[in-house]
Amino acid sequence: MSTTTQTDAIVDSAKSAAGDKSFFEQAREAVGSAVDTTLEAVGSAVESTIVAAKENPVAAAAIATGAAAAVAGAAFGISKLLDDGKD
Repeated sequence: MSTTTQTDAIVDSAKSAAGDKSFFEQAREAVGSAVDTTLEAVGSAVESTIVAAKENPVAAAAIATGAAAAVAGAAFGISKLLDDGKD
């Protein structure tokens, strides 16, 4: 059996196993499923966060302030790293 024939046989076998879906169709379905799962998880997290913030507004404000400080610190650090590279 030639290499081309072997390759064709492998491709045909893979298509049969995948229900004649191309690699890109399978990937698109997998990505779509992952996006759906992620959106559900984010929605659930947002709902939980809203409930927690209503129950503990002071703690929520403290967490938000800490997150903002962390972002500002990261931005400052990146700007310093980029400035060091210009010297």
